[in-house]
Amino acid sequence: MIKTRYLPPVCLRNRLIIFYSKCDRLREARNVLDEMLDKDVVSWTAMISAYSQRGFATEALDLFLEMLRSVTEPNEFTFTAVLSSCTGTFGFELGRQIHSLIIKRTLDTHIFVGSSLLDMYAKAGRIHEAREVFESPPERDVVSCTAIISGYAQLGLDAEALELFRRLNLEGMSSNYVTYASVLTALSGLAALDLGKQVHNHVLRCKLPFYVVLQNSLIDMYSKCGNLIYSRRIFDKMPERTVISWTAMLVGYSKHGMGREVVELYKLMRNENKIKPDGVTLLGVLSGCSHGGMENVGLEIFEEMVNGKNGVEPDIEHYGCVVDLLGRAGRVEEAFQFIKKMPFEPTAALWGSLLGACKVHSNIDIGEFVGHRLLEIEPENAGNYVILSNLYASTGRWEDVRMVRDLMLKKAVKKEPGRSWIELDQTLHSFHASDRSHPRREEVFAKMKELSIKFKEAGYVPDLSCVLHDVDEEQKEKILLGHSEKLALTFGLISTSDRAPLRVIKNLRICIDCHNFAKFVSKIYMREVYLRDKNWFHHISMGVCSCGDYW
Repeated sequence: MIKTRYLPPVCLRNRLIIFYSKCDRLREARNVLDEMLDKDVVSWTAMISAYSQRGFATEALDLFLEMLRSVTEPNEFTFTAVLSSCTGTFGFELGRQIHSLIIKRTLDTHIFVGSSLLDMYAKAGRIHEAREVFESPPERDVVSCTAIISGYAQLGLDAEALELFRRLNLEGMSSNYVTYASVLTALSGLAALDLGKQVHNHVLRCKLPFYVVLQNSLIDMYSKCGNLIYSRRIFDKMPERTVISWTAMLVGYSKHGMGREVVELYKLMRNENKIKPDGVTLLGVLSGCSHGGMENVGLEIFEEMVNGKNGVEPDIEHYGCVVDLLGRAGRVEEAFQFIKKMPFEPTAALWGSLLGACKVHSNIDIGEFVGHRLLEIEPENAGNYVILSNLYASTGRWEDVRMVRDLMLKKAVKKEPGRSWIELDQTLHSFHASDRSHPRREEVFAKMKELSIKFKEAGYVPDLSCVLHDVDEEQKEKILLGHSEKLALTFGLISTSDRAPLRVIKNLRICIDCHNFAKFVSKIYMREVYLRDKNWFHHISMGVCSCGDYW
């Protein structure tokens, strides 16, 4: 056409834009658009869509604004294309203006436009606006239903995601593999194993294609629900794996403190040499070495990263893993010096890891320095005050404990309340510290007193250092017995059959005393106990924990 100087009609030029776009030749596609004297809505939409699909959000938004200045009116397909580029602060604000434009043109009830609006709000974390959009269209499709469920799950609103999925199922919603992957993400957050198995069985009965995304979600769900046997079974049967598959399995082992399994699987990945590990994969490996007590192996792998032997350059998070690894091994001074020499400015998370190690290994000098450094960096983070208070309390420095508490009050910092829950008969039972709101509270507290006596006779000694209050020992024991994870475990004991496994999840880190208490539950009642806190998973069998008490 160029050689013959043939001037093709608009429809043929549009075809050229689409052709070049599908071949990833966006510059040539844009040249065709720019050379067109007469552009129609298809011309603009094809180019905007090409930019959006390939992640060129700025170019897509700029071109859309240029289109608005022209004589061509955008249609529902134009809006659908441009909304996917409305990310980031500027993009989201522009997206809200585009939403107003959509309403003016009465296109907000169009199913594709509605789904794109919903997705935009959900990805921006504006779940309430997303829900309003979801409830407004006269009809919904599987895309919009999946987008809202995924939005809830990605924000950690797992119970809301699950409740909405149930409601939509009753309304006759059809689901695809992406829907189920989103639901499995929510079930992972709730550690709802029985419900997760139900979803897995439903997927099998529906004979849905087992795409890699769905298999990865199943691996993640089972590992976060404490069933690594199922996770590994799915992993081993996968006809093809992505780096996410390997990472999900490695992180699963890591979260359970199974350092040897992490290292063995990482070696298998390297030996197969089909998939290269990325930065997230190596974070899982280093973390597994840290929680598995394999500091020397972890340091060797980090050294390989520094020397460029595995193709991943270490970033601040990898350096943080090394600090955690050294700290857990009791090499607190070495970790402190490592921070001073690293090529990054230490983050609050990195200092927090060192402060935790100082508390565990009673290094008051470094701990006090790090604690006050953290209060400067993150004055609003209640966790820093709590750990520093713990450090002072462990050495009997109650005046300093009160000083930290007064500082919290002065800055209006509030500690997130501890909450634990246990799933029984597909119902989640939630407990707070010293909770007396549960319908069976009297039975729970009566059983708790019985357990306290029985466990002490078997050698259990309450760890009073876990109590920050300057009160007598008897009162400290009462406070310890009211911890939410103990209440959930006790409720599980009186509500399940003999030898049934107990699975408890907590929103904060489990204290040492509750960890010891769970070991006695497992040993004396011959129960498998699964404890999951905000960071790690503890599988306790016959009184022995998978973490090896190294956490």
